[in-house]
Amino acid sequence: MNKSKYYKNLNTLYTPFAEKIDKNCPLPEYPRPQLERDSYINLNGYWDYAILSQPSELPTYQGKILVPFSPESPLSGVNKLLKPSEFLYYRKIFTLPEGFKKDRVLLHFGAVDYLCKVYINQKLVGEHRGGFFPFTFDITDYLFADKENYLTMEVTDPSDTGFQQRGKQKLKRGGIFYTPQSGIWQTVWMESVVDNYIENIKITPDIDSSSVDIEVFAKDLSTPADIEISFAGKKVASGKTDKDGKAKITFSEYKLWSPEEPNLYDITITLGDDNIKSYFGMRKFGVGNDEAGIPRLMLNNEPYFHNGLLDQGYWSDGLYTAPTDEALIYDIQITKDLGFNMLRKHIKIEPLRWYYHCDRLGMLVWQDFVNGGRGANKLYNGFLSIIGRTADDTNYRWGGRKEEESRKEYYVDSEKTIKLLYNTVSLALWVPFNESWGQFDALKVTDWVRTLDNTRPIDHASGWLDQGGGDFKSTHVYFVPITVPSEKDRKGRCFILSEFGGYSLDIEGHVFNSKKSFGYRKYSSLKEFEAAYHKLFEESIIPLIEKGLSATVYTQITDVEDEINGIITYDRKVVKLDADKLRELNSRVKL
Repeated sequence: MNKSKYYKNLNTLYTPFAEKIDKNCPLPEYPRPQLERDSYINLNGYWDYAILSQPSELPTYQGKILVPFSPESPLSGVNKLLKPSEFLYYRKIFTLPEGFKKDRVLLHFGAVDYLCKVYINQKLVGEHRGGFFPFTFDITDYLFADKENYLTMEVTDPSDTGFQQRGKQKLKRGGIFYTPQSGIWQTVWMESVVDNYIENIKITPDIDSSSVDIEVFAKDLSTPADIEISFAGKKVASGKTDKDGKAKITFSEYKLWSPEEPNLYDITITLGDDNIKSYFGMRKFGVGNDEAGIPRLMLNNEPYFHNGLLDQGYWSDGLYTAPTDEALIYDIQITKDLGFNMLRKHIKIEPLRWYYHCDRLGMLVWQDFVNGGRGANKLYNGFLSIIGRTADDTNYRWGGRKEEESRKEYYVDSEKTIKLLYNTVSLALWVPFNESWGQFDALKVTDWVRTLDNTRPIDHASGWLDQGGGDFKSTHVYFVPITVPSEKDRKGRCFILSEFGGYSLDIEGHVFNSKKSFGYRKYSSLKEFEAAYHKLFEESIIPLIEKGLSATVYTQITDVEDEINGIITYDRKVVKLDADKLRELNSRVKL
């Protein structure tokens, strides 16, 4: 373990899922549920690794790392911090199974943080920048068909010394910032495809016209793709793409998707010799007025209250990476079981299976864009919010976006985010900026986001530095009474409480930092904590719903490192609130 002062007095907490990991192949599940083929080789497991102070063409490997867990995580078996000046090397030796190769072999990475070079048999096949996005290389021409192949990688990560989008990671972790992670943190896998294969699909349901638009992306679209839609195993519709790869398929009747009834339709798409499986849901998100003329979040053209939790997506043993697929499901299912209907995915992009589970279980998702930038003015980014003031966000230096490259990279990564998650059935709204972190030109960004996705509302500046745009008056309240903003402040927008609460409680034996913990209001017993939580909702939340409050995001689902304000401990072993009482309370947090 790295013994720097930033890592002293820290307890290694394992979740109940850690012991269930198959170390020969952790997270074996197919990683891309909305574009699935029968060709699949999972490369997770033990790889060779080295962390060096200088780059090396032929590094001497220092041990084994359990992929896809980052070297900073306990589950990796490494427990070492990758410094911005260091180089992380990986090696995986593999052979192709007999009969696996069709025409082309694709190598997929779910995510690698941050900059990597990938080699097959000592030949560079590609580079990738960005810590949260899947990427693919065609490795066909680099492979040996009848002997061992060597997959090697070089990774560097500036962490918070750079301006890239990085989320809550910080080298000097503590408070609301957490242990940085680097390298491979999602599944690595291969598939074999024909020359003309389906590269991607775009699905846009339209409940108002009883139809769904499906667009297929491939090298050659001269041959129509056949599309078959089924529900509960029964074929309900079909169609073919046109010369542009597009198809509109109508239904005589259909079942809506909602958290209460998460109905999903299965799709099979065939293009020549390629065949993929996918799914979608018939639903519609938006903002509109209720019968009293109050702006509300809308689901399927009806007002719908979002009652959710902030979700950082950190794991005590895997950091960014959940130990198992069961662990991913746990966070979603317990949120639903406790009576909530939404998770705000906070400044992180999850593996695609997490979104799949939200789709099938019926959990609304608010998706933050990952933040970045550096050198933000503390007055601009903190004090103004405390006194209830805002400021213009076109001063790039104050907002930590003075480098033009930083602003350009934000746009690149945000577009990747939208394209990656566009088909997610449960994704209800976008959050481009949070509490001014790296915020710039929020009004322009909002208009730009709508050009990429006009099917979802946008919280343009969650919490601070409201520019008067987007679909929401979005506030974060921790230290003052919660009130409904005036009509002047709302500017016709829907009012949402996008963060609040943050009550904290130490649970002995389940605390990451034995010397220091953080929370917005601390309690000393389960009884006190529960009473305060219920009082907060009874007196400050429920009475405001009829006055215009349309969504709440309590901070947060689990403790994360020093920040012990979760309703569940960091190791997922203790729920701090009585489940029956909480469900009853949540049954009243609605329109």
